[in-house]
Amino acid sequence: MSKSKIIIRSATTQDTSTLLDFEQKIIETERPMDVTIKSGNISYYDIKSYVTATDTEVIVAEHEGEIIGSGYGQIRNRKGYFIQEQLGFIGFLFVKNEYRGQGINQKIIKALCDWFSSKNIEEIRLKVYDKNPRAIRAYEKSGFEKHIIEMRYNLRKNQ
Repeated sequence: MSKSKIIIRSATTQDTSTLLDFEQKIIETERPMDVTIKSGNISYYDIKSYVTATDTEVIVAEHEGEIIGSGYGQIRNRKGYFIQEQLGFIGFLFVKNEYRGQGINQKIIKALCDWFSSKNIEEIRLKVYDKNPRAIRAYEKSGFEKHIIEMRYNLRKNQ
């Protein structure tokens, strides 16, 4: 497959069913990394509202009319003790298995960074599971750096 045939564009409401499927694939991948995620059908994102929101940009990667990847960027308010009043948050990054390793994630992230830049957002953050080294490497390739470690402690398990 030629990379030049990849189209990066804003998602539309017509893309919702594919995006909902991508969300379930993300959840399926992350469940083994997080014992606190409920079983059964759950949802991480309000994709339908994200597609039409003014503070959120949903991006898709398309190849020959097929949506093969996604990501969203969202402008979020910060607490008053930070220098910037708002930051960009990236999530919902997904690329179909057969298209991974071809720089599509970086193209989606670049499009989101361009969108944030157009909104005068200076800093972008994302969350990734420590047990997902492939994703961590992909984000580092795009220029992200490790910043904060979030830790958990289960009272029932550790009593």
